[in-house]
Amino acid sequence: MFKSQTSLDLTPRTCLAVSLVYCMGADGEIDPEEVGHLISVLGRNATRQQLDAAVRYARATQPGQFLADAAPRLRPEQKLCIILNMIDSAMADGEAEPAEQQLIMQFAQAFGLSEADLTPYFKALVAKNDRAVLDR
Repeated sequence: MFKSQTSLDLTPRTCLAVSLVYCMGADGEIDPEEVGHLISVLGRNATRQQLDAAVRYARATQPGQFLADAAPRLRPEQKLCIILNMIDSAMADGEAEPAEQQLIMQFAQAFGLSEADLTPYFKALVAKNDRAVLDR
């Protein structure tokens, strides 16, 4: 009866939004930096309704179910894009919390990406987000 309220067209861009919402909420708190990252990633054409729909879907759907539904619809480069944006979002507030790290690895595994596959990208994102070097 309520299915229509939580159904969502899982386009690649929608999958990115939902994945970032899961990542933002993984540690139990949503930081302003994470919200800013989400908005910047979704772009200026994203609407409040699209964001609200992604949040409603993420609240109503367990990540495992989302991954089972989304993974087969995504091409490898789309999966990589989503994972890298999740890592970047998790690091936006300084450091990825353990719950965020676990969620990202759950997504990576479901997307067929190993830790070794992600290591070079992770190193690049660490360097990108280490703005403390600008003050040294």
